[in-house]
Amino acid sequence: MLICFLLALRIYIHVRVQQRNGRKTLTTVQGMAGDYSKKKPVEAFKKKSACHGTVTEHLEYGEVIQVQGDQRKNTCQLQVEAGLAESDQLEVHGF
Repeated sequence: MLICFLLALRIYIHVRVQQRNGRKTLTTVQGMAGDYSKKKPVEAFKKKSACHGTVTEHLEYGEVIQVQGDQRKNTCQLQVEAGLAESDQLEVHGF
């Protein structure tokens, strides 16, 4: 019973890719813990992926990280390496 309760409280980080126009895509990261600034991971994503990124405020989802291009693998890998998330916490969506 306790194990089921803990699994229900498991916090997932959703990594999605959105098609903008033509070949342009946008990667969003939602659900990261709110107890620290999101700007530091954005700077790390930008440095590793050589792309632009920003933190936007969404009414329903809170703070969402947006990175240009299809950076799903890079963002997941960087979060695991930095200790921001475990690999089983990451939910990758898209295509």
